Amino acid sequence: MIHFEDIEIGAKQSFGSYAVTREEVIEFATKYDPQPFHLSDEAAAATHFGRLSASGWHTCAMTMRMLVENMTTVEQAGLGSPGMDELKWKRPVFPGDTLRCETEVIDKRRSQSRPEMGLFKSRIQVFNQDDAVVLELISNGLIRVREPGAPI
Repeated sequence: MIHFEDIEIGAKQSFGSYAVTREEVIEFATKYDPQPFHLSDEAAAATHFGRLSASGWHTCAMTMRMLVENMTTVEQAGLGSPGMDELKWKRPVFPGDTLRCETEVIDKRRSQSRPEMGLFKSRIQVFNQDDAVVLELISNGLIRVREPGAPI
């Protein structure tokens, strides 16, 4: 099981494969982001997207799915997340795209107030099948410390 002490700044991972479907784009948008360019080919054609595109929030949800699936491959002492920083939607995501993730640990620190946990920051990039970045964010993860009594 991976704990705070096992995380190394600079560590990188590549993982995931998520096929974006027209049906899912419309279903997500209908429920959560019902803007016309996420719901209608005709409305999308009249925008800078040029065609039906996934909601940025849907892209975040697909990213989360790939992240969680990756976490199941190696057991982690994860404790959730207090949030993320610098969310950027770099390019639209379209039905027919296939997404994948790359992560890099960019920082880590022990909690001063909660010695049983640490926080690490990861830069997450999501790419489409053409290796174009479609989303970037900085994720803040909480994870258990193997030996909470050890000096900080």
